[in-house]
Amino acid sequence: MKEINVNIHDIDWQDAKGYPPGAMEKVLHDGKDSTPKTCLLKIGPEWEMAAHAHVFTEMHYVLEGEYESQGRVYPAGTFRLIPKEANHGPFKTHTGATIFVIWTECHQ
Repeated sequence: MKEINVNIHDIDWQDAKGYPPGAMEKVLHDGKDSTPKTCLLKIGPEWEMAAHAHVFTEMHYVLEGEYESQGRVYPAGTFRLIPKEANHGPFKTHTGATIFVIWTECHQ
C-alpha cells in the first residue's frame, strides 16, 4: 500500500453516487486498491434515505449538524461503526450534516 495525501480544499463537492438528491460528497479515496473507500458526505436540510445494508463495515464520524436513524439522533462529535450486512436507516436530517464516512473490511 502506498501513502495517500489529500487536502479536502483541493476537491470539489459533487453529487453523491448511490444517494438520494441533496447529498454531496468529496471522495478522499475511492477504495479500488483494496484500501478503505473514504469520503466526506454532506446532506442538506430535510434530506432522507431508506434503510439499506452493505457488504462492508461502514463507519461515520459526524463533523457538523446531526442526523437521525432508527429513532436515534447522532449529533456532531458522534462516531458510529455499522457492521457489514447490518440493516441501517432509514436516515433523515432536519438541519443537514457533514459526515466523514469509511467503508472497509473489519475483522473480529
